[in-house]
Amino acid sequence: MLTGSAGFLAAHPDLLYRGRGWQAFKRGDHKEAMRWFVRAARYADKPSQVMIAELLWNGQGRPADRALAYVWMDIAAERGYEGFVSLRELYWHQLEPAERQSALERGQSVYAEYGDPAAKPRIAQVLRRERARMTGSRTGSRSGALWISLVGPDGDEHLIHGTEYYAEKFWDPEAYQAWHDATWQTPRAGSVEIGDLEQMKDAPPQE
Repeated sequence: MLTGSAGFLAAHPDLLYRGRGWQAFKRGDHKEAMRWFVRAARYADKPSQVMIAELLWNGQGRPADRALAYVWMDIAAERGYEGFVSLRELYWHQLEPAERQSALERGQSVYAEYGDPAAKPRIAQVLRRERARMTGSRTGSRSGALWISLVGPDGDEHLIHGTEYYAEKFWDPEAYQAWHDATWQTPRAGSVEIGDLEQMKDAPPQE
């Protein structure tokens, strides 16, 4: 039974909102997907920032805006995750000069709200607060038949056994960051849809 998912996700808004974004995306409601991915992005969720960029680039849920799409992909790539950096460079290669200038002009305000210096303290504050509120035995009530359903890479379901509920990687901000780094540092084939950019994989970015 996935009896612990709701409580766990309420304490991890990045995962909660990303999951809702993927649910909307999979049923074709791109406008709703964008709304949830933006909420997840406020809590430093890099895969949600990638999906915002993809929706903007492809004109899904709103008119295409390639300059703003690049801004979001640039923020998603700020930790140096190889797959996200590659997508950022592919985006830049495709932009027209006027779009590049627009991206540079608009990027600062978006970064100020959603970049790691602003977003990481938000998720850290939530993790510390919810950790302090946790109740229940660390070896009993939350370990037996409990399974927690999370959204993994590609929007697929990923189950975590209840014995991991209190693991440091889910509650300590630094360990939580390290868990995300381990998940996203290695590129995953097909983790995002890049449409027409697929053909540009072997092309070097222009300066």
